[in-house]
Amino acid sequence: MQTNIPFKVFSGTKSRYLAEKICNSLGCKLGHMNIEYFADGEFSASYEESIRGCHVFLVQSTFPSSDNLMELLLMIDAAKRASAKSIVAVVPYFGWARQDRKDKPRVSIGAKLIANLLSTAGISRLITMDLHADQIQGFFDVPVDHLYASAVFAEYIKSLNLPNLIIATPDVGGTKRASAYAKYLDVPMVICFKLRKKANEISEMRIIGEVKGMDVLIIDDIVDTAGTMTKAADLMLAEGANSVRAIASHAVMSDPASMRVDQSGLAELIFTDSIPYSKKSEKIKVLSVADMFADSIERVCNNESISSLYVI
Repeated sequence: MQTNIPFKVFSGTKSRYLAEKICNSLGCKLGHMNIEYFADGEFSASYEESIRGCHVFLVQSTFPSSDNLMELLLMIDAAKRASAKSIVAVVPYFGWARQDRKDKPRVSIGAKLIANLLSTAGISRLITMDLHADQIQGFFDVPVDHLYASAVFAEYIKSLNLPNLIIATPDVGGTKRASAYAKYLDVPMVICFKLRKKANEISEMRIIGEVKGMDVLIIDDIVDTAGTMTKAADLMLAEGANSVRAIASHAVMSDPASMRVDQSGLAELIFTDSIPYSKKSEKIKVLSVADMFADSIERVCNNESISSLYVI
């Protein structure tokens, strides 16, 4: 890789698995840093090598627990105080993204708060993937490179060679995302309409469209408890679908999500490795986005366009 200014890649504790893959793709070594924990649960971040005048890329998804976010903030602050030329937060999974607006009185807008925290800590740029809401990019006053997992998923979908493929969205909010896949693959689309009593609890679901005799592919960005996804899959099979698969960018997979997937009619559930998935399930397949992020880092260093990476 050729660049006039040196770059270094570092990682927080829980995203090291992905950072190592990114560095392998870039042909560089993962930088050395130390996260030191104290008896009361407090921790500090320090770089074990000089980063003065370097482009510093910090790989850390902000999935639960909040320690991952705090690690990232301390890493950013330490890099700023160590005279890094630029600090780029590489956040494959941007947590709190579901809190992007006031959907009822007297609630916080978590996504905006996290954007403020990252900016105040000192990032020069954010690289992230499949935000829950596109408008979150506008919460930042620094450049945001918003990548799409479709660059990885598209080839896998084609390799399935499903004869009667139809795209589905598990809720009305994902219509735009599912529509983009349907248009790219030149196949029809159906919508699942759901009503919630409260968060993570569905009171009613129905399908808008015809799935009888079709091979359904549900498109989503996040799977948390898997209640929506598995209920949609079972409902489609009950209405005559040949098979139901699902792809989702981020595997939050809070309990009892894995059990629900195993017990559902889903033939397969495909994720990226933006969040580590350690549980075992024969129905779950994980595709890596390391090469896509490595390519983005290289393009940022060389001031090249990233938009050509977008497939859908």
